[in-house]
Amino acid sequence: MGLTKSEIFTVQQNKISLLAKAFAHPARVAILQHLFNIDTCVCGDLVNEIGLAQPTISQHLKELKQLGLIQGNIEGTSVCYCINKENWTNMKETLSPFLNQDLSKKVTCC
Repeated sequence: MGLTKSEIFTVQQNKISLLAKAFAHPARVAILQHLFNIDTCVCGDLVNEIGLAQPTISQHLKELKQLGLIQGNIEGTSVCYCINKENWTNMKETLSPFLNQDLSKKVTCC
């Protein structure tokens, strides 16, 4: 597989692309929605809530944590996860200008 050549794109374009990974799988979207809905940390049973195997859930949690959208704290033998509010706000500030581009001002071509 070829290189992405990310160095030819702007910092902003690379940042948007990286953040978009959070929404690239419905399981990650479901995890984020669940964390928002419960409005607290979850310390376990996402398997029953999401309906996927534990290793799959763990992989998606790892991806969301690497993106900085969630944070985890070790409590005993489990890890508790919640939304990283500061990074979520930063993500919204990054994505909003891109998502809010106004199509009505553009000339239609097709």
